[in-house]
Amino acid sequence: MAHLPYADLQHPADTAVGPLVDRIVAERGSVLHLYQMLLHSPPLAEGWLYYLTRVRQQLALGGDLRELVIVQIAYLNGAPYEAAQHVPIALQEGVSQAQIDALPAWRAAAGLFTPLQQAALALADTMTRDIQVGAAQMADLRSRLGDRQTVELVGVIAAYNMVSRFLQALHIQSDDARGPLPAGVGPAS
Repeated sequence: MAHLPYADLQHPADTAVGPLVDRIVAERGSVLHLYQMLLHSPPLAEGWLYYLTRVRQQLALGGDLRELVIVQIAYLNGAPYEAAQHVPIALQEGVSQAQIDALPAWRAAAGLFTPLQQAALALADTMTRDIQVGAAQMADLRSRLGDRQTVELVGVIAAYNMVSRFLQALHIQSDDARGPLPAGVGPAS
């Protein structure tokens, strides 16, 4: 159960919530628990939506690599809600179920992953656990991805560490009872 109640979207205290709910539904298909919590602060919810929509939909970085590191971050940070949201996306982006299953101990099953995927997972591990990334590790990624996609990979890892930490601090779970949603928003997961 979340540490705070989810925002009441039927009777919002802030008039900015209604149009923002419409944008969230347009961009995400529904109001997820994450956004229903964020909507306690419309400016935060709006900035989050803008930023993470671009991270998820407008980068040159491949969707398979993006989703692979997002799910790894969810596992590393003990964020089951994040994993539940992104495993289906990862599968759609071409990550195999065997790769998903191997993520918690991916180094032991390194043969399931390409050298680029291994380097990306190693970066996700380093940035999530140790924070500091060594020059050799960054040079290796840069040689594989170039400057733009290296920056994008670092940005994805940083962004989804933020997401998992927000989820875990507020104890947002997939099976939480949902707060009241406006008519037409419908069940969201």
